[in-house]
Amino acid sequence: MSDVNAFIALNRFGLGARPGDLETVVADPVGWLRAQVSTHAALAPALNDQLSSSDIVKDIFSVRKKKDKDLFNKTKKKYRKHFKSELARRMGHTVTTETPFAERMVAFWSNHFTVSRTKAITGPILPAYEREAIRPHVFGKFEDMLQAVTGHVAMLSYLDNTRSIGENSVRGKRRKKTMNENLAREILELHTLGVNGGYSQNDVMEFAKTLTGWSFGGVQSRKGKNKKPIHGDFEFFDVTHEPGSKTILGKTYQEDGVNEVKQVLTDLASHPSTAKFIATKLVRHFVSDDPPASAIRQIEDVFMRSGGDLAEVSSALISLPEVWGDPIPKIKTPYELNISVLRAVDGKRIPSYVLAKGLISMRHDPFNAPSPAGWPDVASYWMSPEALMRRIQWMKTVSTRISGAIKPEILLEQTVAPVASEQLRLMIAGAPSADVGAALLFASAEFQRR
Repeated sequence: MSDVNAFIALNRFGLGARPGDLETVVADPVGWLRAQVSTHAALAPALNDQLSSSDIVKDIFSVRKKKDKDLFNKTKKKYRKHFKSELARRMGHTVTTETPFAERMVAFWSNHFTVSRTKAITGPILPAYEREAIRPHVFGKFEDMLQAVTGHVAMLSYLDNTRSIGENSVRGKRRKKTMNENLAREILELHTLGVNGGYSQNDVMEFAKTLTGWSFGGVQSRKGKNKKPIHGDFEFFDVTHEPGSKTILGKTYQEDGVNEVKQVLTDLASHPSTAKFIATKLVRHFVSDDPPASAIRQIEDVFMRSGGDLAEVSSALISLPEVWGDPIPKIKTPYELNISVLRAVDGKRIPSYVLAKGLISMRHDPFNAPSPAGWPDVASYWMSPEALMRRIQWMKTVSTRISGAIKPEILLEQTVAPVASEQLRLMIAGAPSADVGAALLFASAEFQRR
């Protein structure tokens, strides 16, 4: 029987075993994981031929300027189709990747820096946002990811920073506009310090002042001599930036235009509260819903000592004794469950529309988290009686589609054998058909948990 540590490596850190993975990983589970801690592993070259967020935003705003309703509707339809196509490509990569630990970390950080499909401009560019602002930094410096995310058109639009105008700015005085504090608040509460990280409402307001002017090309009107070509990249508008010094967490930042935010983010990235907040989320994700304090302290220390080096933090997670204890303490999210089923059956006979329908039915529609806090990482959110029934129904649907391509007993040996109970083995052996046997496996605690 395959080793339990191989199962943990493939499921706790990975995304589920493919045929042959248990036999490959069993020799050195820790080494297999450490080999994936590299920037290249997270980049997904297979997705690089997709449109950039800049190209998409430029196209959408150029069409808006033409004020042609039919053309605009056609453009929206085009990008809805593009979004679905890239989601399918993204899922295909996740199912076939040789570096599933890297892919899990991409998903973790993408959820940490959530942007949802709640605005017309954000929906089409979310896969690009993940490729551009998250993937390159998964095993780099936390500060670099924070800077990239904050200045990305997706985040600036999602949290309404494009509408934030300093009261004493050139435009603020003329139009009597006010600031929007959404982005400032969420960076402090959700991205860095945490809700109990020691900041005040005044810190939020002062930080919001530094963020005024952070926008992207095309969103601001341009007339006369100030008219410029529409583009979809970051742009700083000094006419909406609140002038003067700002004091945040007891430190005064002198007026420095676009650089003020960069300086604040640098300090937030290295703050002890940020280290504790990030460590807590990581330990909750990899150890248990109730993260042990000793493990949090270890990751927190590595984060601070390394200056937020996420490669070192990821390696420290692999070294935690707690992750090699209970093999199935965490419930898989519907998306993780989806991916692990696909990996188990080598992607056979399950059309993308079936997968999408299953995720929607289980309330885990990709890039559509219910709030800027992202998808919760605790079983209580995912395992209500209704949610459990939806999972079971989806397991039946999938099992029917693949019944001719697999043998349940073999599937068990290739996936959950190291932790399979005797009861599960007997149930699958006695199943009246392949689809019932597969459904029993996929619905089992051994498969539903990681």
